Amino acid sequence: MSHFDLQPPVSEDQVRRLRVNDTVTLNGALYGIRDATQIHLFDRGRRTRFDLAGHAVIHTAPNVKKVEQSAAHPAGYAPVCVGTTTSDRMERFTRPLMDQYGVRLVIGKGGLREGSLKCFGELGGAYLAIVGGAAALETTWVEAIEDVDLDDLHPESLWKFRVRGFGPLVVAMDSHGGSLYAQVKRAAQERRAHALESLGVKTE
Repeated sequence: MSHFDLQPPVSEDQVRRLRVNDTVTLNGALYGIRDATQIHLFDRGRRTRFDLAGHAVIHTAPNVKKVEQSAAHPAGYAPVCVGTTTSDRMERFTRPLMDQYGVRLVIGKGGLREGSLKCFGELGGAYLAIVGGAAALETTWVEAIEDVDLDDLHPESLWKFRVRGFGPLVVAMDSHGGSLYAQVKRAAQERRAHALESLGVKTE
């Protein structure tokens, strides 16, 4: 188990060094996306002016407040609460994010499915898990909202955050077929089978 300090954009080689149970801390740019963002990008044909190649995206729709533009608030927004939402319902967007925009890292909670795991292996990506309920702490890692695109979708706009010490995040799915979620599922199935057997319950 290793720790990696990464400053996106990162290369495919850097991402393929990550293994399940490693930890990652991010510095620099981090892009926030959610359901509506990706529906507009991939179902409705919209484009973003941001270059996402080699970058990390986080599943979020942050609570922000409108402020006067300044050096501290270049986009005219200040972060109030940047929480992370459940990733599963955005499973179908992993491949287009990586294939069309070159995204390397996806951050969320709850994990993704086999399709995403296959995509990470083929294209060189990883899923970084954050602990649910840690939004207040997570927000302290956001130095500023540097820019925003597709802002008619607010709060599910495409956000560009500047982060420092964002993490540690756990590598929960890697480019080598490793998945903490698959491990947990297998372990649960084995415990269930053992419990049923001890009770004399036949499962076949």
